[in-house]
Amino acid sequence: MTGLRFVLPTAFSLALLLCLPGGGLSAPPVAWRPTAPRVGDVVVVEVSAASPLATLTGTLGGAPLVFTSLGDRQIAVAGVDLDTRPGVRPWQIEIRQPGQNQRSLSGSLTVAARSFSVQRLTLPKGMVELDPETERRALAEGDRLRALYRTITPERLWRGRFTRPVGGEEPGSGFGARRVINGLPRAPHSGVDYSAPAGTPVLTANAGRVALVAEFFFPGRLAIVDHGLGLYTLYFHLDSVSVWEGQAVERGDVIGTVGATGRATGPHLHFGAQIGEARVDPEVLLALDLPD
Repeated sequence: MTGLRFVLPTAFSLALLLCLPGGGLSAPPVAWRPTAPRVGDVVVVEVSAASPLATLTGTLGGAPLVFTSLGDRQIAVAGVDLDTRPGVRPWQIEIRQPGQNQRSLSGSLTVAARSFSVQRLTLPKGMVELDPETERRALAEGDRLRALYRTITPERLWRGRFTRPVGGEEPGSGFGARRVINGLPRAPHSGVDYSAPAGTPVLTANAGRVALVAEFFFPGRLAIVDHGLGLYTLYFHLDSVSVWEGQAVERGDVIGTVGATGRATGPHLHFGAQIGEARVDPEVLLALDLPD
């Protein structure tokens, strides 16, 4: 599947002029940050001088763009999934405003390649070679997660920058790692791992609403926060959870504690980020300079 995401460099990247229906030439400038995202990156698109009354819809590489109004501009975030093939990805934005002709903008972004490490792990046979009942359970849980990520809350719930979910300064590790478990290739690692003692508080990375609290076979005890506009953060392998589904949370609220539940070799937090169905690098999300 092709997914895309947004990273926010400081420079305004791209302005386009578009021939409009009826022969007009002016169109709001469109900026992509970055202009050449890597596999696994987060991408932000900004349409300037777009009226708050305008309705913007669009796609990037076939994935929907969900816009929110910020004064005289509208922005959307998207993700480049970690399995995206490098190359050109088309985008299109439709602008509808009362009393005006619909305007269409289009172009393309070039997704740059990115190298990932290879992790070779040895795990107990029962955690890798699943019996039929456990396999059915794991598949159903995966389907449930994918259905959740396809659910897009149309309003923006996050405010400002996303922050690290556990204390310390060591960066998370392992995003995109190609895993070989007991000698066999498996799905790539879709989040970052933070090493921390069991019981360490885990904090919400930004404001949002708790979308799921559950205990699944692979991720163990988990909580997932919906930040709106298709953006979710994931907290896996928790020892305890201190929130409930539907609860509104703010940046820095305690969501649970570090544990080793599910398929884990020791206490740590698996922190993930999804934009729609795109699995994106949480460390990139944390580095974004996002508006309040």
